[in-house]
Amino acid sequence: MAGHSQVPSSGLSWNGHERKVTACLRARTFGIAPPPGVDSVTGVKEKAISLLQELTEAHSVPGHEDEVRAIFVDELEECGTLSADRSGCVFCELEGEGPRVIIAGHMDEVGFLVQNITPDGFIQFLAVGGWWEHSLLSQRVEIRTRSGEKITGVVASKPPHFLPEAQRRQVMTIDQMFIDVGATSRLEVEQEFGISLGDPIAPLSPFTPMQREDWYMAKAFDNRVGMAGTIQAGKQLAGTLHSNKIILAGTVQEEVGLRGAKTAANFAKPDVAIILEGPPADDTPGFSRAESQGRLGGGVQIRLFDPSAIMNPRLADLAIRTAKEEGIPHQVTVRRSGGTDAGSFHLAGEGIPSVVLGVPARYIHSHNSIIDLNDYLHMVSLAVALARRLDDSTVKGLTRFL
Repeated sequence: MAGHSQVPSSGLSWNGHERKVTACLRARTFGIAPPPGVDSVTGVKEKAISLLQELTEAHSVPGHEDEVRAIFVDELEECGTLSADRSGCVFCELEGEGPRVIIAGHMDEVGFLVQNITPDGFIQFLAVGGWWEHSLLSQRVEIRTRSGEKITGVVASKPPHFLPEAQRRQVMTIDQMFIDVGATSRLEVEQEFGISLGDPIAPLSPFTPMQREDWYMAKAFDNRVGMAGTIQAGKQLAGTLHSNKIILAGTVQEEVGLRGAKTAANFAKPDVAIILEGPPADDTPGFSRAESQGRLGGGVQIRLFDPSAIMNPRLADLAIRTAKEEGIPHQVTVRRSGGTDAGSFHLAGEGIPSVVLGVPARYIHSHNSIIDLNDYLHMVSLAVALARRLDDSTVKGLTRFL
C-alpha cells in the first residue's frame, strides 16, 4: 500500500511472483509436482517439524522480533506481495479478489531486557511478558547484543546450603534475580561481551522430540505454532483458487498488550481475522479432566471467549461447523483469563469479526512447553478450510444486524 514500507526481498520480480502463483495453480489443477517452497500434502508434517524447530529456536522477544520476521519473509516471499507496517508487523498478500481475510500469529515470545549491569559484571533484568518467577532460577538464557551476537548466561540461584529454612519457601521476585554471563566487571560485560542496557534476552531451550511420537518440547510454542501455522496455511492457499483476498501476517508485541495487532489492523484493513495461537493446555495434575478444554491430542482449539474478546458468534459457529464437516478434531473453549490479538483486531475500524484457533501447549511462558504435533496439523487444516469458505456473501452475513 502507498505510504507503507516494503520488506526487502530476494530480488524476486512481480513477473517472477506471477510465474510462481501460476505454477502453484497448475500443480493443484493437473496433479503435477508443486514448485520449490510449496508444501505437498505428504510433506506438510515434515515441513511442520523443521519449521517449528527453526521458529522456536529463534530469538524474538517483544520489540525485537527480527529473527522470526526474517523466517516469515524467507518462507513466503515467493507466494505473495510482502509489506510491513511501521511497528514491524509483516504481511504477505496472496493473489485473489473479494473480502480481505487475515490469518495472523504474533511473532514475539515472553522474554526479558537488560535493565542494569552491576559493577562486578552481573546482569539485572526486567520481564517483557508474563512470567511466574518460580520457573526462572537456574535457567539458561541468551542475550542478543546490538551486533547480533548471542551471549549465554544463567539466571543465578543460591545453593540450599546458603539459604535459611524460611527463605527456601519464598518465591523470589525478578528484581531480586540476576544473570551470570561469566564476566568479572561491568567494563568486561560492555566492552568485551558487547552487552548494553536494553538488549533483549530470550530463554535458551532446544527443540526436542519426546519419547511419545509426535510430541515435542521447546520454548515459545506461544506463539511459534501460530507463526508456523500462518506460513503453512498460506502456502496451501497460495496454490489454490479462493474467493477472497488472503493476507498472512506476523504481529509484534502481543505479549505486552496486543500492541502490534492494533497497527496491523489499521494497515491491512481486513474484513475478517483468523488468529492462530499457542494457548495454555489444562490437562495436567491440578486440573479437572472433566472440565478440560485444552487437552493435548484433543485437536485444534476453537476459542469463543476470553477477557480480551468475545468472538463473532457467527464466525465461531462457522469454524465449528467447518471442523465437523471436514472431520477435523477440535475442542471448544471459553476462557476465564488470558487474551490474544483478537482483542485488538475485533475493535479495529468499524469492527472486525474475529476467531481464535489454537494448539494447546503445556507450560507456556516458561523455558519448556509441550505440544502434540497433530493438534498443530489440525489447526492448519481448519485455518485453510475456514478461509476457503469466507466468500463475499458469507463475510457480509457475519455482520448483518439489520
